Amino acid sequence: MTILELKGLGRNFGENVAVNSIDIDIKKGQIRGLIGPNGSGKTTIFNLISGFIQPTRGKVIFQGEDITGLAPHRVAKRGIARTFQLTALFKEMTVLENVMMACHLHVRATLWEQFWRDKRTRREEKEIEEKAVALLDVMGISNMKDETAGDLPHGHQAALGIANVLATEPKLIMLDEPVGGMNPTETAETMERIQLVRERGITVFLVEHDMRAVTTTCDEITCINFGNKLTEGTPDAVCRHPEVIDAYLGGDVNACSV
Repeated sequence: MTILELKGLGRNFGENVAVNSIDIDIKKGQIRGLIGPNGSGKTTIFNLISGFIQPTRGKVIFQGEDITGLAPHRVAKRGIARTFQLTALFKEMTVLENVMMACHLHVRATLWEQFWRDKRTRREEKEIEEKAVALLDVMGISNMKDETAGDLPHGHQAALGIANVLATEPKLIMLDEPVGGMNPTETAETMERIQLVRERGITVFLVEHDMRAVTTTCDEITCINFGNKLTEGTPDAVCRHPEVIDAYLGGDVNACSV
């Protein structure tokens, strides 16, 4: 079952074609990788899907609904969430407070009830706290819930970023370079957490430059270059594709571990 479909999606910036009529079909429950050299259009595709920029042409279809050009908050309400290359955290707040803030996307209490903190509001706040702790436990950082987010090591900040995304109850998450700047241990832990996300029934679409991380985690990979799709398929097939080896792997046929 297809959950996300990009149909002829494209974006021009003046005369520059950043994304050139891309077609991608992502199945529900899949971990799909998007790779390509710097400037190839990967982040632009993420921005088009999440509503941060408008497409010049083409469509974004999510769960059978055309969501092309919807505002970011409307895209999020439909069940698409994303992280960014630079983790967006409330760094002066605690780890737990960060996730609780994200949980409020689905709060049921009215603004008036929240202001007066009536019985219903207090009960819901307790439920939100319990949900936040459970998500931190999934990410393996519940023991750090009272620490200040900005004081966490880079790998744990990334885990908190994923927990924040999960708090919005997404059906699909888009991860933009989730292991960027991590050491091998942090990378392995983060990719394990991404597998746990999939086990919760959530589809994952990720951009990443660490090819070993991508090939050992993704079911399928799409490779783009200069805004055009070069190829897509299993990690093994993509890594052996001559144009991928030349354009992205620098001619190194051993750059992938598959």
